[in-house]
Parts: sequence; C-alpha cells; structure tokens
Amino acid sequence: MTAQAVETEDLATVIGLEVHVQLETETKIFCGCSTDPSDEPNTNTCPVCLGLPGALPVVNEAAVEAAVKVGKAVDATIPEETTFHRKNYYYPDLPKNFQITQYDDPICQDGELAFPVGGERRSVDIRRAHLEEDPGSLQHVGGGIDTADYTLVDYNRAGTPLMEVVTEPDFRSPGEVRAFLAKLTEVLEYLGVFDAGRDGSLRVDANLSIVDMSDVAADEIDASVLEDADPNRTEVKNISSHRGAEKALTYEETRQRNAIKRGRAVEQETRHWDESKGVTLSMRSKEEEKDYRYFREADLPPLRVADWKERLEIPELPDARRERFREEYGLSAEAASKLTSTKEVADFFEDVASEFDADLAATWVADELLGELNYRDMQITDVADRFDEIERLVELVANDEITAKNARETVLRGMLDDRDAPDEIVEREGLGKTSGDAVRDAVEAAIDENPDAVSDYHDGEDGAINFLVGQVMQKTGGSADPGDVNRRLREELAR
Repeated sequence: MTAQAVETEDLATVIGLEVHVQLETETKIFCGCSTDPSDEPNTNTCPVCLGLPGALPVVNEAAVEAAVKVGKAVDATIPEETTFHRKNYYYPDLPKNFQITQYDDPICQDGELAFPVGGERRSVDIRRAHLEEDPGSLQHVGGGIDTADYTLVDYNRAGTPLMEVVTEPDFRSPGEVRAFLAKLTEVLEYLGVFDAGRDGSLRVDANLSIVDMSDVAADEIDASVLEDADPNRTEVKNISSHRGAEKALTYEETRQRNAIKRGRAVEQETRHWDESKGVTLSMRSKEEEKDYRYFREADLPPLRVADWKERLEIPELPDARRERFREEYGLSAEAASKLTSTKEVADFFEDVASEFDADLAATWVADELLGELNYRDMQITDVADRFDEIERLVELVANDEITAKNARETVLRGMLDDRDAPDEIVEREGLGKTSGDAVRDAVEAAIDENPDAVSDYHDGEDGAINFLVGQVMQKTGGSADPGDVNRRLREELAR
C-alpha cells in the first residue's frame, strides 16, 4: 500500500496467527528432564536441553501422540513422513543458538477450526501445526524489555514440548482472534494435552496487515496481497492471553490505520506488546524465512506416524458434547454451553445427573456452583477433591432435607469459604427443614400478627401473600419450604 492518505473506510484488517502451545508431558521433548515448574531456576536441565557438545536428542513419544491428537481434532492431514529441522538464530534463551522445529514437513497440515463469534459461526483454516522445543525464559529486572536494568535467563523451560499452530490470514478483527483462541484452548483442554493454568502455556504471535477492501473477497484473501512490493505487515509478539490478543491487535490495527490515514508508510517489522503500557513497540525489522537458515536435523530420523490418527482415541469434543447434552438431558443452549465450558465441569455434571434429576443437576452445577466459584475467582479444578461433598449437598436438596435457599446461601458458601462439610454446616446452623406442626404454628402466628396484610390479601392484593410468606420464613429461621408455606397460607386464609 503506497504511502498516501487513504480513507480508512476503504481498508480491511487481515490477521493471521502463530499460536505456541505447551504440550502437557511429564518430560521434555528431546530429553528426560521434568517439565514441572520449579521455583529454583536452571535446575530442570541436562546436557541435551542446554545444547552441550555431544548431547543427542531423542523424541518424546508422548509429545508426538499429543500432536497427532490435535491434528485429529482439527481434521488435519498427518503426512506419511514428517521431519525435524534446525532454525538458526541467536537469542539468550536459546542455549544451542538453534531451535529444533519442523519446517516443510510439519506433522499436521491443512486443518480447520470452527468457533462462535458475534452470534455467528466462523471457520478458520489451519495451515499447519508443528512440533518444536520451547526456548528458556527471560526475566527482565527493573523494567520491561526496553528499560530493564538487566535480564536473567532460566533454562528450566528450554526443551518443553511446543506445538505451533499456524492459521491462514482468515481473521478480520481482533474480536475474532479472541473467540478463536478461546475455542482452541477449549479443544486442547478437552484433549488433555494442555494446561491453561501453567504460566506461559499459551503464547501468540500475530501478523496484522491493513489492505484495500477490494483485495478481500468474502473470507479469503490472496496471499500475494500480503507479500507485494510494498508490504505493511507487522508481527506482534509477547501476547499471552485471549484478552491480551484482542487488546494488542486493537491497538496495532488503530496504529496502522492512523498511519495510513496520514499518508505514512507502515514498516514491515516485529513489534513487542507491552501489556502494562497497552502499546506495541518496535523490536526489529521483520525477518524472512531465509534469515533462519533452515536445514535438516541430522540427529533425528523422520517420523512415520500417519496411521496414529486412526489408532489414537480422542475424547468427545466440546461441540459434540454440547449437542448431546441438549438432546440427552433436554437442556437449553445456555445451560449446555455452561456445562461444557471445561471437560472437568462436563464430567462432574454427568456424574451428578447419573444420581439425580438432570434439571436439578444442571441448576446446581451450572448456576449455583459455577456462579459461586466465579464470584471467588476460582475454577472447578479448585474443588475437584470435594466433588463428593458437593454431590452430598445436592442430595440434601433432592431429598427435601434442607431448602434450596439455605443450601445455596448458607451451606454452599460455607463449604467454599470455610471448607466445612455440608452435614456439619446443616447441623451447626440448624438448617434441617421445618415441617408439620411447627410450620402450621408459624403460619397461624403470622396471620394473627399481621391483620393489615390479611385484609389486603382479601381485598385482592395478591402481593400481600409474599409478605406473609416472609414472616413465616423468618419465624422458622428460613428452614421451611417456601412453596409449602405459600400453600398453607392460602388454605388458612380461604377459611
């Protein structure tokens, strides 16, 4: 795009992603070092992941299996033969001065992932997904990447299995990118190959261009448009969250459009996303593939795992499970979506639904439990060791031993805040449901003590019954069933 003023309404945003996902394996991709996070820097290392002379890599079979499962989930082609290459560049967190990765023979090719955004369903083509090793990590002390007093290097992460998912430039807005990343994370977690809670487990590099609207046809764009004689593509790095991706790309989109509007050229470069400042900063001119001097990794033979796609089992993926929940349990689309938000939530719901009514199970898992967890900024995994206690709480409600109100407002909250067992809270707070003569006496007392409300009810003000129900509930310490109280009041007032 030439450096002349252009009306931004005539421009389109084009974005492609390179998503780096840490695969969940016990050991690193080419050695036996643990992938568990360690508080002590540079302790989970060995000659292989430090790149010492004479140390030879050996491929971790679990990492390959995880990659094939991802390929199967996005309906990618697994080629008959896939190879490793060396990507050569110098950086402090890369001890060998090259990264073992895959170049022209990636393990997954030509996949697709559909995701919801803005009430519609979009689909993005995945060009490739390949295996590689993670570099180490840098800690900038006293500032950011451009202002730090000094930088520390920790090689514990070096060699952790990475899968880089490369999309076609199919995105047209930062919001679509955020929705795609949420969907990709959901699928990876269902596959059991990814832990979103691990620090640095997902990192995104995004390529963003502003092109003439006429160059964009439907949802596809000719790749030559992005590689013309006057390129304006920038790569934004250091994005580590879904929300961060949307913010970084919104900033970069605005920056480029403003430059074009003012007649300034947009340089092809790599830019760093500074999350604390909310801006992208120029790091270096954009490298080309030839700058990395790729060549075959002679110490690793080719992989022939195409048949693994049929052999390896993958779990029911979220979209299919969501649809099954609607059909099998008669749930609304909203409830099914909440209950399949993570595999742990879906599994727990099915456990509860196997013992109790599906509607009751859905209410207590999707609304009550997830609502209270969200309020406390907790995840379902934080209470995984207490699923039996939560099921016991549902049982108390199902058996009509306590009211739903007390179960929700007192017992569940006490369980989460104080980690007490449900039966302990019920006994301590005296929440056993009041019934029989005690409710009858409370109903009669409420009527005798509130003649004005009784008169209003007889005059047709049906809302007066709610006041009387509240009086009875107060007298019974909230342990009576509100529906039963309402029925008894109406019967008594009808006499």
